[in-house]
Amino acid sequence: MYGTVARMQVTPGKAEELQRFLQVQESTRVLPGMIATYVYQMDANPDEYYLAVIFESKEAYDANASSPEQDQSYHRLRALLASDPEWHDGAITAHFH
Repeated sequence: MYGTVARMQVTPGKAEELQRFLQVQESTRVLPGMIATYVYQMDANPDEYYLAVIFESKEAYDANASSPEQDQSYHRLRALLASDPEWHDGAITAHFH
């Protein structure tokens, strides 16, 4: 498995819009090889979010990341943020249920 974790700082007052954007993305886009997406809103700073996305392989992740649809989605997301997200990509080496 492979994925990314992003730290995002939402523009103040845009949190509800971010939630709507994420819900639409999740319900309308079928991404080949995607396993799950998790979004965390931090207790210490409600404008700070972490996004974790899991794919079945690095190849599936790379295919999504390089698609024109993902580029359009990123620009819509970026419009809701105070700054560029911090992306941290890597192999998932363990998971527990």
